[in-house]
Amino acid sequence: MRLVEQHVIARTDPRFQRIDEAAFASKNLWNAANYLVRQSFIFQGIYLTKVAVYHQIKTHQAYQALPRKVSNQVLLQLHQAWVSFFEAMQAWREHPEQFTRRPKLPRYKHKTAGRNLLVFEMGAIWNSALKYREIAVSELGFLCFTRQDPASIEQVRIVPKGDHYVIEVIYQTQPQPASVDPHLFVAADLGVNVLAALTSNKPGFVPRLVNGRPIKSVNQFYNKQRAHLQSPLAKANRQTSRQRDRITTKRNRRVLQYLHPASRRIIALLVQEGIGTLIIGKNPLWKQGVEMGKRNNQSFVQIPHARFIELLTYKAELAGIRVILTEESDTSQASFLDRDPLPVYDPARTEEPRFSGRRLGRWYQASGKRLIHADVNGSYNIGRKGVPNAFDGPGIGAPAVVPGRLAV
Repeated sequence: MRLVEQHVIARTDPRFQRIDEAAFASKNLWNAANYLVRQSFIFQGIYLTKVAVYHQIKTHQAYQALPRKVSNQVLLQLHQAWVSFFEAMQAWREHPEQFTRRPKLPRYKHKTAGRNLLVFEMGAIWNSALKYREIAVSELGFLCFTRQDPASIEQVRIVPKGDHYVIEVIYQTQPQPASVDPHLFVAADLGVNVLAALTSNKPGFVPRLVNGRPIKSVNQFYNKQRAHLQSPLAKANRQTSRQRDRITTKRNRRVLQYLHPASRRIIALLVQEGIGTLIIGKNPLWKQGVEMGKRNNQSFVQIPHARFIELLTYKAELAGIRVILTEESDTSQASFLDRDPLPVYDPARTEEPRFSGRRLGRWYQASGKRLIHADVNGSYNIGRKGVPNAFDGPGIGAPAVVPGRLAV
């Protein structure tokens, strides 16, 4: 499995200037090559492959401004962007309802503010420095130290992030499967105040809740800061500023700093309990079609649940745990204690399903006024959607146990 080790290069770092110049040159090459491809495609209906582009641009100043291996990687990036565009167009023609709008051609990067990714393959990385765990590349020299085994490193990327750069050391690692039972599962219901509610079909498993309020608090503070900066930017007819980029970067780092330990603790819990399957509820376009009110929409949309799922997925694979994604429509409305049927989401559905209970804030009231934590109820129903016969047998006649907290 390929993993990434990241190193942040801030504006005050002495390495920033030379990296910025290389990223600017990479942008120039992207725009020059993209111009050739766009002109050929728009006016002649012919797509220029990366080989055809190479022969036309290899003598261009933009191509020669970078090491040749790095320039070739820029052409490869452009080719991949066009291939993705063609694939998206094909999918859009077949299923336009899955898209919010028609896919667009790969665009040019901003003439002055634009920067582009730099990719250094092993041929552009100094082997003499790598054996001492130093990352040094062609024309840029020393970049950073690495904690990884030099033999496992495949490439180094420099990613522009507005007000800073991120050096990514790509390396290979082998999964180390834990002793887990694939027939046992944990179902995760992702949310806002409760980042993840965890339930299981393992007898005696106590439901766990992962607190989501720290991320919510970070987002709320960021929104206040951003609103304070928005008025001066609007008067100056500007989209952003260094101060706004700085608070955005800080917010993103703080959120990711919370998601990493949260995902690690969840996977550690599964390994500790000997559970070999993780079921996660996720609806397609759930961020675009959310209707929970202006304030709740903002809280939900700004939490990067997709990124959280990615972290859970790769960490689960490293531990030999299978991950299942399932749609979660009506799981928060149906009663788990009453085993309400769980319909599959259908946008053409005209008649709304009826359920045995209702949600009362934090709690869900099933028939007979039985109470269960609302997020735990939704998590159990996600488990039923992932494994329909998981809880077959007599109904539960007593309220569920009080869920515990999973410390992050």
